[in-house]
Amino acid sequence: MSAEPIAVEHEQASLAEEIEAALAYHGGDARAAVATLLDDCRHLRLQLALAERAISRGMTRGWRPSFERS
Repeated sequence: MSAEPIAVEHEQASLAEEIEAALAYHGGDARAAVATLLDDCRHLRLQLALAERAISRGMTRGWRPSFERS
């Protein structure tokens, strides 16, 4: 028996709990939850862009951040 299906189930359960927590935080208002998550994404993309400009190539050994998921 492989541990992979157990890990996937745990990840899905964890994601479901995070979704429920985000909705509960916003009183069940899905639009408010999505708006907050989009604001967070916008903020993190800005932080990533700033870090990309501030960190030298030598320090990261050629690594470049990715703004999109692969």
